[in-house]
Amino acid sequence: MSCNAWIVSIGNELLIGRIVNTNAAWLCRKLLILGFSVKRVLTIPDSEEDIVEVVRECVNRGVRVLILTGGLGPTYDDITSESLAKALGRGWEVNSEAYSMVVEKYRSRGFEITNYRVKLAKMPLNSKPLPNPVGTAPGIFTIEGNTYIFALPGIPSEMEAIFSGEVEKILGEIGSKTYFLEGIIIVEGVPESIAAPIIDKYMKKHGEAYIKSHPKGFESSKPVLDIRVLVGGVNVGNAEAECSEIVRELSGELVQNGGFIRSTSIQRLNH
Repeated sequence: MSCNAWIVSIGNELLIGRIVNTNAAWLCRKLLILGFSVKRVLTIPDSEEDIVEVVRECVNRGVRVLILTGGLGPTYDDITSESLAKALGRGWEVNSEAYSMVVEKYRSRGFEITNYRVKLAKMPLNSKPLPNPVGTAPGIFTIEGNTYIFALPGIPSEMEAIFSGEVEKILGEIGSKTYFLEGIIIVEGVPESIAAPIIDKYMKKHGEAYIKSHPKGFESSKPVLDIRVLVGGVNVGNAEAECSEIVRELSGELVQNGGFIRSTSIQRLNH
């Protein structure tokens, strides 16, 4: 079964540019090292129609993992949980486990339980609440067909805490057992336009590797490139050997084209 994933960020504030979407980049990196290939990163408004459409499309396509962020709060426009229930054709009710979490959070801070706060405990039927050690709204985990669905708060500190504490354990059981190595080459004196065909050659030679150059501007009138080499494999020794080979040979060609290698390094991203 393909270990692919979609990330859907929900919130009007993202689409009007008031908030920068750091959650998606953070999740992409986490999913990569857990063995998942992120195929889509979407940003949609707080709209029931949009949420329902995306969730149903994801499930119908058999995507393995769907992560929704945002829209789990108590306000009128926090509609992710209810919209998820509608998309899955399930009831939207107070989850007793989630309710206990919410009550404990608010009462420990001296607040009473209101209908707006109870809303945080409402979830699609047959969902599991995910404890939120930072905020008050639990995350949501449910399975529909072959798709593992997670709904997490949009506040980065809360999203990251729930993912690291709960989601990562669940995904660790279903992700591909792939080792990832990242090679880094910092080269001075080679414009990206010259490096591009060299990188393209190594991408074709190593079909499973991903190589990308990132211009870092000019220093002393010379261009500086940060080149990243990502290699994955089920055998860590083979992955390390391939990554080392690409870094060594690519560095050599960059030098032949007038470059000065400031540094190279290789790091393992997981396991």
